[in-house]
Amino acid sequence: MQPTAFTCRAQEARQRQLATDALLPNVRDVAFIAAAAWQKEALAAEKREAREIATRLQRIEARVERAAEDRGLSENPDRGLADLPVLRALG
Repeated sequence: MQPTAFTCRAQEARQRQLATDALLPNVRDVAFIAAAAWQKEALAAEKREAREIATRLQRIEARVERAAEDRGLSENPDRGLADLPVLRALG
């Protein structure tokens, strides 16, 4: 399971706070390195989440297009309009 961008940003903030409060220089260095790693992971998570949203939108658009195409093949062209709210709810 991939961490969300929100989780990564929270961990980054936590590590930065640990680095700020650390008395020992080696602890401070490790915390800053961990914060940088969480920042990098947050950027990757944001990209991943953006791709997921774009994919969902494309799937919804494809469903709506298929419904419009099916409406043209039906004897009752209004039937496709009746299915449209259902497709949007499934999105």
